[in-house]
Amino acid sequence: MSTGFIVLIVVLVVLVAVMIGLYFLGKRAETKQAEQNAQVEATAQNVTMLIIDKKKFDTTTVDETIDRILCETEKMMNLHQLTPTNTKAIGICCGGPLNSETGIVMSPPNLPGWDNIPIVAMVEKKTGIKTNLHNDANACALAEWKFGAGKGTKNMVFLTFGTGLGAGLILNGKLYTGTNDNAGELGHIRLSDFGPIGYGKKGSFEGFASGGGIAQLSKMDVMEKLQTGQKVEWCTLQELDQLTARKVAEEAAKGDKLAQSIYETSAIYLGKGLSMVIDILNPEVIVIGGIYTRNKNMMEPIMQKIIDQEALSCANRVCKVKPAALGEQIGDYAALSVAANLTD
Repeated sequence: MSTGFIVLIVVLVVLVAVMIGLYFLGKRAETKQAEQNAQVEATAQNVTMLIIDKKKFDTTTVDETIDRILCETEKMMNLHQLTPTNTKAIGICCGGPLNSETGIVMSPPNLPGWDNIPIVAMVEKKTGIKTNLHNDANACALAEWKFGAGKGTKNMVFLTFGTGLGAGLILNGKLYTGTNDNAGELGHIRLSDFGPIGYGKKGSFEGFASGGGIAQLSKMDVMEKLQTGQKVEWCTLQELDQLTARKVAEEAAKGDKLAQSIYETSAIYLGKGLSMVIDILNPEVIVIGGIYTRNKNMMEPIMQKIIDQEALSCANRVCKVKPAALGEQIGDYAALSVAANLTD
């Protein structure tokens, strides 16, 4: 999640978490509702929610950013006549580590300087409204469970599969965060003694199933080709350090065999990792976002073949693997879901 995203979500949820379904505000709301209904129908979701306003800006210093969060929140509340009386909850999500019970952000890598920031207490003091905090993987898990591909299930796992790999767990109809908010760190699992580095560990789940990991795989495979005198049409030695998972996916979609083999490797290890998840947690649905959602057609057959080979058949039989349904709106839905989770 980008550094600017935390701000968007904090301000956004003050507005929308009032009743999770804001169906009012006259013609303006009706227009926006119609637009969202079209998106909902496209993903076959019966979402009862309307986003009425947003504010997004980049983070600067910690103090300046917090001041602006609180200021913009107050402005939007005044604009839309939101008060502690008619607003149920505020939801905040950002990258961890954090403490969801105390509402403290604890030095996330993508937010330098945010060391032990009591963001929940700050927002509650400013607004007088109960506020809830979760990391982005847990927040997205709540969103897909309440509004997306996991709606209607009791046991669901959500995988981020973006720059890194993390997971949010819905178990027995509730978000499970573990003893100190570290449940779902699947990226740390080692799947091989060798391989790309993820989470500081060679051959980890994140190393094989993340944007950073696929980029590493690409560099290794392309370098091997170039060192043996073979030509790679879409990458020279000078361009090697700029290789991205997106670039490789584009070449794979064009039919390039090397690019396809890189994604095949990622899909194989994705299947291995998910087999462990299925055996241990016995979920109804595993929802995967990010890179998998964009490249499902390329990755799914290989991934599913590995799952069928590796996972317990009785657990595999009742589990479906689905792409995330909320698309680019998942950040908005995530913060709303964090707020809703406080009122459930």
